[in-house]
Formats: sequence, C-alpha cells, structure tokens
Amino acid sequence: MSPRRLRRLLAAGTGIAVAAAVSGCTTQPSPEVAVRNFLLKWQAGDYSAAAAYTDGDTDTIAGTLEDTRRQLDLAGLRFSLGPVSQDGDSATAEFDVQADLGIGDPVWKYTGSMPLKEEPRGWVVQWDPSVVHPDLGADERIAVSYDVPDRGEILDRNGEPLVGTTEVTAFGVVPADMSDMDRGVARLAELLDENDGPLLDRVRSAPPEEFQPLVLMRAGEVGGDLRDRATSIPGVDTRKLDMRLRPRTAAPFVGEVAGTAEHNVSSRVAGTYQAGDTVGLTGLQNIFQQRLAGTATTKVVTLDGAGEQTGVLNSWPGLQSGSLETSLDVRVQEAGQAALDTLPERGYMVALDAGTGEVLASVGTGGNDDDGAFTAEYRPGGTFSIVSYTAALQGGAYSPDDRMACDNQTSVGGRTFTTPNNTGLSGMPDLATDFSYSCTTAFAQMSEKVGAEAITSAARDFGIGGDWRMAVPASSGSFTAPDTAGEAAAAMAGSDQVRVTPLSMALAAGAVRDGTWHPPKLVSDDEAAELAGGSSTELDADAVGQVQEMMRSAVEVSAVNADVGTEPVHGQVANTTQQVRGDETAVQWFVGYQGDLAFALVAEVDPSIQLWEQYAVDATGAFLQQLPYGYVEELGEQGDSQAGAAGTGAEDPAGQAGGESPGAPTTAPVE
Repeated sequence: MSPRRLRRLLAAGTGIAVAAAVSGCTTQPSPEVAVRNFLLKWQAGDYSAAAAYTDGDTDTIAGTLEDTRRQLDLAGLRFSLGPVSQDGDSATAEFDVQADLGIGDPVWKYTGSMPLKEEPRGWVVQWDPSVVHPDLGADERIAVSYDVPDRGEILDRNGEPLVGTTEVTAFGVVPADMSDMDRGVARLAELLDENDGPLLDRVRSAPPEEFQPLVLMRAGEVGGDLRDRATSIPGVDTRKLDMRLRPRTAAPFVGEVAGTAEHNVSSRVAGTYQAGDTVGLTGLQNIFQQRLAGTATTKVVTLDGAGEQTGVLNSWPGLQSGSLETSLDVRVQEAGQAALDTLPERGYMVALDAGTGEVLASVGTGGNDDDGAFTAEYRPGGTFSIVSYTAALQGGAYSPDDRMACDNQTSVGGRTFTTPNNTGLSGMPDLATDFSYSCTTAFAQMSEKVGAEAITSAARDFGIGGDWRMAVPASSGSFTAPDTAGEAAAAMAGSDQVRVTPLSMALAAGAVRDGTWHPPKLVSDDEAAELAGGSSTELDADAVGQVQEMMRSAVEVSAVNADVGTEPVHGQVANTTQQVRGDETAVQWFVGYQGDLAFALVAEVDPSIQLWEQYAVDATGAFLQQLPYGYVEELGEQGDSQAGAAGTGAEDPAGQAGGESPGAPTTAPVE
C-alpha cells in the first residue's frame, strides 16, 4: 500500500468539531446544523449523504465532490466551521478548508463560503460549484499541476559535466484519453513491473489533456513489442527525452540516477518521490538529491471543459535545482583510467592536489559500484616507510646517513621478517639506500630504536586511522598501536598493525610534498563541509625534507619507469602478499608525487607473476604520460599561493627517466 493511500485511510478518521448528537436527520432546524452536517459528510467521503443536504441533484453533486477528491488526489480533508450570518430565510456560512495534497505536497488552506435557504424540509445548502472553491466557475474543474525543474549537473573543477546525456523513453498517459483510469494505470504498471500507487496518484491529480510521464526507460532497452503493448492501453503514449543519468567517469562517487523502470524506483523510494521523477540512489547524486533535483512548483489550477487552464487558485514555489562542483578533473580521471587498463587484474588509483587535499581523480576497475579507491584496505608494505621514516627522523632516532643491514631475513621481538625474493643488500647500507630499495628487514630492525609511540604518533599525523570523513563513503584505514617489540617491527615495515586505502596513501604522499597533511576534499562548499570533517596537521619540516630526498632516490633506483615528464617524480614502491576477497593475492603499490600532484596506485596481481613485473610502477608511468602537456606545472602554479614544500629535496632538473629497474626487494608478510 502506498504511503499516500495509507494517509488517506488514516485521514478518514479525522473530522470537524461538530456536536455528536447531530445525526442523519434530514430536517435541519438551523443553517448551522445544515452546514455542519454537509461538511461532516463531505469530509468523511460520504458524498451522497452530503449532497442530500443541498437543493441540487444528489447524484450530480455527489459526483462533483468525489471528482474533486480525485482531481486533487487528496491525502486528507478537514473543515472548520466559521461564522454564519442569517437574513430571514437565507443565510451565508463561511468555513475553513485544509486540503492535504499528499506526501511531499503542501496543505492547501483557504476559506470557502456557501449560501443556504430555508425550505419546508428545513435549511439546505444552495448548490453552486463555488461551494467547492469561491473562484470555481460553472463547467470548470480543479487540477494540480507540477513544474519540475531540470536536474542540476555534477561538474568537475573546470565546469565539465560528470554525467552524460542518455536518451530515455517516457511511458505516460493523457488522462482525458483513458476510458478507465484505475484499470489503465494498473495495466501499465504491471507491464513495466512498477508499483501502480504513485503512478495513479500522479494521473488522478493531473490536468487531463496534458501528457504525464510516469515511467522512464533507457531507449536501448525499449523494444517495439513493449511499446506496442503499452500504447494499446487507452490513453497511454510514449515520448523520447534526453536526460542526464549515467556518469561519464568516477561512477561510484558521482552516483547513479534512478527514475527508470530498471530500478523499480516506485518500490524503492518513499517520501516525496513522484512518478516520472529522477532520484539519486548512490554517491553524490543521492547525498545532494535535494540540491540537484530541486522541488516542483505546485499549482492548483482551474480547467475548462476542453482541459485548458482558466486560472490559478494557489501556487507553492518549489526550489530551483542547482549544480554541484567537485574537485575532480575529467582529464586526470581519463589518464588514470587509461593507466589502470594496463593492469592484469583489479586496481585502484587516487590523485590529488598535495597543497589542498582536493581529489583530482578516483579510479577503479571493479565496476560502477566499486568505491575501492576510497574504501579498499590493504597492507601498505614498504610504502609505509614514508610514515615510519618520518617518525624515525623527526624524533632524532636516526639520520639518513646512519647504517642498517638489509639482510634477506631478520628476527625482531620473536617475529621473522624476510624479503620475498630472498635477496638483500651487501655490506652495511645507509638508511637512505635501505629506503630506496624498500628493505623490509631494515625497516623492522629500525623499530627497536624508533619505538612504538613514535610510530603511532606519525601514523596519526598522516591521518591513517584518523576520524576525518568525506561526503561519500571513505576509509582512513586503521592503525593499531603496537604492544610488543614484534608488533612495532611489523608496524614499521607496514606488514602488520596497519591497513591503508589508496586514498589514505595518496594523502600521505601529498603530506610529504606539502609539509602539511590535509584532509581530503571532493566537494568544497558549505553544504559539503557539514558532511566532511578533519583538520590539517603540520609535519616536521626537516624530517619531511629528508624523506623527499629519499623518495626521489627510490624512484631513480627502483621505479624508473614511473619517472616520466619534466618534473621529477618522488615515490616509494612496495609488494605485499595478503588475502583479498578470500584469495591469496600479491598487492603492488606505487605511492608518490610529481610537483603538487600526489597519487597512489595499487595493483592486485597473481602471486605467481608478481616478482617479474612492476605493474603498479608501469601503470603510474602510463598515468603521468597520459596527463595533458604541462598539467603538473599548471597545478603547481595554481597552488603556489596556498602550499609550499617543507623541504626542497634533491631534484634532478632533467627529470627524464630511461633504462630498466634493477628490481627492488619486496615486502613480505610476517611469518
């Protein structure tokens, strides 16, 4: 049962305040009693009984009162008796009306009046159409019309639409052409697998000569047979419309727009939904539904016998729809999608402005409903060294020139750590070299001096496991403070105690570039700010500057295929092995930045081939190559006034890579 029908049934029990003793007596001793009885029966839906208190034809007046309820599609009707003035055998009575036009529609309030006269049988209402409403003339009827604004657009940072135009077929009716409205609408609803309640509500209250779109279907899904079967129902017709329904890019975050038969919206969406409306089901389309959809301007109008509008009895202005500007950049989105297309299996990438935290791209290969770029949690492996090295350097536990062995295997706190390819580095390399080769065993050994408290504090400063949030679903990952030496070593190496998302690692890379960790932004306005949260955190400038230099060296040593363009690329590489959706999976990372463009790319790979190809590194290089010429430089110019690096780093002015990667050791799970 539809919500509006339920409200009608409940409304039947309400009424005007009248004397309980007044009953079905046909002799009305006073105009007050006659008016009260007439209004009480009208309100209760007993139209024949109400008509009996008038001087007109009972069947005709009962039909008019019932038609008025249908024409307004009333959810409830309530009368209050006003003053009654009498002059001999005639009188005039005023009454107040509250006509509830239904869920999502206003309550129409007005004051009516009716003349009465005394006959031998007592006082009766002198019938005239103006009894229904003072401005309703002879041969006129009432209807409700809706002026629905076009749905607002979701735009990227440059004003490019993120939602493409789709041709739809609108199945609807011309009410005046329907021989049996209830049966016809029910047949159409059954044919299109829709709930007939909202459809019938719309048709009953509509101007009879106007086409009323009820159900939308994408044009490619409408066969000739379906159209023929629908239009064989008297009064049913179809129209072609162009509507913005389907995301061009970033589908999980832009969201899905419904209003088509494929979504069975009338069964899924309650409240103010009306047949034929578009409704955001997911993502920004859902979160900002009211802004994007606006609300209809509702009018109660009078129509003549030909269905032409003759007047407006009342009007309630709706809210104009509005657009929503995001921080996304279609060009960066397309570059990211092209890069992920090179991966053998699933992958995600997030790119953002390091100086502001504004998300420029969020891409995944898992389909339109896969928001894993913001929500999928993985072990970070050696990429967590961006965080743990900052902890080591800012606390003074180590400097980049300190030395630490990079053995193929080591034990800390009773736990064993290995490099998966069973190779280490000869001699006693310095920490910068260990970082460049993402040496798991060195990271683990450093934890003994760095300490659990410093590692935990650094994770918090980089927003990992923090309480920041966005307008759309997003995870900050998690960090469990170590209780033992073994857990501290695992945390330092990024193999245990910590889970991250592509978004949280892109933010970490941006923090190293900018010197300040910024919470992510996808929509930047006052309405979005109420849905988001988090504050910026300034990092230790000296420590971040040293990590910048190490990230540059890591690219030159272990990720040369990502070193693309005139601006030097800084980054860190990692390979981990973990359970993903129930399967043992190799997870490859590249996390870094170029200029003010920070990014994180994760690739899921079959463990049998993960040591032979650097899929994440290669895909990052493809991403940077796909960007428009000069994009990184322009982004830096835009951010000069609001962001600055905490340290200059050792940057190669040429910034152009070549040659092959020597193949860095990879991070392994704790045994």
